[in-house]
Amino acid sequence: MRGFGFIVAAAALATTACAVAPPADPDAAFRAYADQFVREALAFYPEFAVQVGEYRYAEQVTVPDAAWQARELAFLDRHAGRLERFDPATLEPLLRADHGQVDNFLKAQRWRRTTLREWEWNPALPDYNPANVLDVILSTDYAPLEQRLRTVSARLARVPDLYEAAHANIRRPTHEHTLLAIQQHRGALALLGDELTAKAAGSGLSDAEKERFRGRMQAARAAIEGYVAWLTELEPSLTPDYARGFRLGRELYEQKFAYDIQSGLTIEQLFERAKAHRQRLHRDMEARARKLWPKYFGRKPAPKDRRELIAQVIEKVSAQHSKPERFVDDVRAQIPQLDRFVREKDLVDQDPSKPLIVRETPPFSPTRGVAIASIDAPGPFNPGAPTYYNVNPMSDFSPERQQSFLREYNDRMLQILNIHEAVPGHYTQLLHSNRSPSLIKSLLASGPMIEGWAVYSERMMLENGWGNDEPELWLMLDKFQLRTTCNTILDYSVHVLGMSEEEALELLTEEAFQTETEARGKWRRVQLTSVQLTSYFAGFTEIYEFREAQKQALGAAFSLKDFHNRFLSYGSVPVKTIQELMAPTAPAKPAERAERY
Repeated sequence: MRGFGFIVAAAALATTACAVAPPADPDAAFRAYADQFVREALAFYPEFAVQVGEYRYAEQVTVPDAAWQARELAFLDRHAGRLERFDPATLEPLLRADHGQVDNFLKAQRWRRTTLREWEWNPALPDYNPANVLDVILSTDYAPLEQRLRTVSARLARVPDLYEAAHANIRRPTHEHTLLAIQQHRGALALLGDELTAKAAGSGLSDAEKERFRGRMQAARAAIEGYVAWLTELEPSLTPDYARGFRLGRELYEQKFAYDIQSGLTIEQLFERAKAHRQRLHRDMEARARKLWPKYFGRKPAPKDRRELIAQVIEKVSAQHSKPERFVDDVRAQIPQLDRFVREKDLVDQDPSKPLIVRETPPFSPTRGVAIASIDAPGPFNPGAPTYYNVNPMSDFSPERQQSFLREYNDRMLQILNIHEAVPGHYTQLLHSNRSPSLIKSLLASGPMIEGWAVYSERMMLENGWGNDEPELWLMLDKFQLRTTCNTILDYSVHVLGMSEEEALELLTEEAFQTETEARGKWRRVQLTSVQLTSYFAGFTEIYEFREAQKQALGAAFSLKDFHNRFLSYGSVPVKTIQELMAPTAPAKPAERAERY
């Protein structure tokens, strides 16, 4: 999903802010500052600007060398000084929320640069891979093809510099991220291949421009090949004695959790709640499995052991699944059905004019080899551009892995996956986010709100009749939400408590009922990411509890659609912020976004 992950970029800006008296009209002054922050941030991080649909900086390329990193720290300090002029207590609620998001971003980004220092040990950072932004430029019709090819050509010219900076930055990389980087950068070579060569050759570029394009693409390919060759040569030496370990450790993990999750709970509290929720889901699954047992096993006595009972019923339900060559098409066919159900039940506003395209995950994508599916959505500056629903293909799987995968994403589980990723999950939420009255709320995205909404959507759809209350579907929902819950247990246990691979696989297969393929994929993911896996349960818990509190408080006046539309109207901000904005003293609904930028 495209969000304010901030793929880094280059621009020199002034560094210090002078102390000034508080503004006479704090709200007006802060609106002016917020506009300025957005303008300067998009100029400073042009790759991110492209991802959110702002293309005026598309020819600029970040080369994250030491000089650029110093400029970034100056940029962050400059805006931190400006932000200090404003007392959040003096701002109206909507602006107070923006202040909090900007403040968190500035602090988090400085922490990532100076403390986490992932740019030293993760050669698979999106900052080091030019293909993602090139793909957006090539696949989005924001300008005539020739203009976009000139932009691509300008970016290709800086690719060798980008890889020179990456090579200089990397110190003691983790073995796991090195292998991922090799895979993804080989995928980048696929983008810069014959298809792009033919596109440029058949375009309206002049002969001189075409020749320059070819030369720059050859140089870019050589730089990528050199990076892959260097990492491939380095990889055997990345033993535990030399390479950095992938685990964050308690101190870094708790700091990252505070910046990324922005929850009302500490990670220890969330961890304990996840363990308790796992037990509740196990009890629900046992009841559903006992109800389904006669349907699949007739008069055969049911196992007394709860885990064995649940596992045997899941095994039967999982036998109904797609075929490898049909999987992506089956995903594609289900989206209109979900959209129709949401409209018929009047659950949340949809926008049929905004296209959703299901495709295989591009080989260079950051989610390729990490997550089974993802949403690649346009930002608020180009909201009419397509949203891509990326599905990892099974072409690289052995027949055994394909069958294991298909059993995991069986016919019922696939429905829940599509609800989560598409309608009314990520796709729907991000459409609303692009219409937020504040660019800050759309751009500085909260992962737990985004992921939590998608998880909430799964249960909400079944509560409102999707699947006709079929017990098999509810069993698969419990299993899918058990995965969400165990994501938190797994992530904290691995990165802080030192859980081993064997223990992790046991948790995922024995406690979460995942197939071996899915469990090994999750083990790979927890080595390559940190904290993000907690965002699902953190966000879902806060959203669901908030909805239930609203239902109790409003009684007969509660409208599910109104709750959904208003909740989504504020953009992708932390759930606790939305709760404050929806309080009785807050504005009834956000104002329309002013076209200031």
